[in-house]
Amino acid sequence: MKDITPRLISLLKRGYCTPQIGRIAKQLAEPATTIHYNVKKLEKEGAVKSYKAVFNYKKIDEGFCCYVLINLSPDEYGNPERISADLAKHPEIESIDICTGDWELVLKVRTKDQDAYYNFIKNVISRKGVTKIKTLTSLKQIKTESVTI
Repeated sequence: MKDITPRLISLLKRGYCTPQIGRIAKQLAEPATTIHYNVKKLEKEGAVKSYKAVFNYKKIDEGFCCYVLINLSPDEYGNPERISADLAKHPEIESIDICTGDWELVLKVRTKDQDAYYNFIKNVISRKGVTKIKTLTSLKQIKTESVTI
């Protein structure tokens, strides 16, 4: 059988998952139609943005996880959404938060290994508008996406 694992993982990471209506109905002791209606309502209201698979990242060759703290230059400081939107295009970046304090942006980055992360920093993060970065390497993740690992 054809191995489509990398393509499948890519789709699952982009939200090609659906809620398990039957399983939820059983857990809540409600009809599946009621669950389906309420899920669709939450989606329409924007309360549910996406469904996503939670992975064991080591098994899909993305075992290196870190948090990148970023300081922006004065010309970018006033519009952090612009540089964030540009960074968000890169699949290695799982999340971007605009924050207060000593750093303007916090990124969660996943790569295959430290070498891939180094290349990512050189080619993506080291850019006009970024004045300083600090990397915090995750040694072991205990909980992610509300799932205890």
